[in-house]
Amino acid sequence: MASSPPAASGHRIEVHGHRGARARFPENTLPAFAHALQQGVDWIELDLVVTADDALAVMHDPVLNPLICSRADGSAAPDGWLVREHTLAELQAFDCGRLRHPRFAQQQTVPGTPVPTLDEVIALVERSPSPTSRSVQLNVELKLVPGLPRQAPTPERFAALAVDCLRRHGMVQRSQIQSFDHRALAAVRKLEPALRLAALVDETHPDLVALARAVGAGTVAPHQRWLTAEDVAALHRARIRVVPWTVNDAADWQRLADWGVDGIISDDPAALIAFLRQRGLR
Repeated sequence: MASSPPAASGHRIEVHGHRGARARFPENTLPAFAHALQQGVDWIELDLVVTADDALAVMHDPVLNPLICSRADGSAAPDGWLVREHTLAELQAFDCGRLRHPRFAQQQTVPGTPVPTLDEVIALVERSPSPTSRSVQLNVELKLVPGLPRQAPTPERFAALAVDCLRRHGMVQRSQIQSFDHRALAAVRKLEPALRLAALVDETHPDLVALARAVGAGTVAPHQRWLTAEDVAALHRARIRVVPWTVNDAADWQRLADWGVDGIISDDPAALIAFLRQRGLR
């Protein structure tokens, strides 16, 4: 099991820009990732879905979300548009930067922004002038659900596509694969043992140490509300990292910092970085 030494008191908490920085720019877009790099994130967190022609598209929902994507002419995107049933070219014809997410009043729209591929995100990192780009790591989520096989390839095929892309770009050592579908983590581990793994957990409270060991994950990434101080201590005793999601409130940042988590996934990484600096945690 790949792992890193857990955090200690007064440690530096790593910042993961959730979907880039969706509090400030449209989620999972190149402008959001560029902003995250400029702010100095440690990790870019992103989601992957797979098109009909097996392209790795950086997008959270397997079904096109009309709240954040529109047609190129500004008209509404269709409901029920399943990415896996369409090509990358068809997907990239939509504008996913024109609409402001209703939850984020400060989000800056960028009309004409398509859904990027994982290759395009890595190319952005490689050419970025930001000093952060030389050290930033990728936290890559594979989006698949066991009971909805039409939405994604098999875990084995999905893992192979992701591993191949990271290998081609020399990013294996700078990346981590995470998923709620732990079959995908097992598939990644078989293909590329050097890739770090994170087990995502939501709305349940299992034995997190046992879960991480069962799937070979060096990190557990639970929803912040399904995590306790005792969990963090137990995971650290087992030398397993803890990176909760998605945390946007200062009171929650402080609570998690007090517990000694290793990283925090946030929609507003710039604000989180400022908060941590004020407290000597960066």
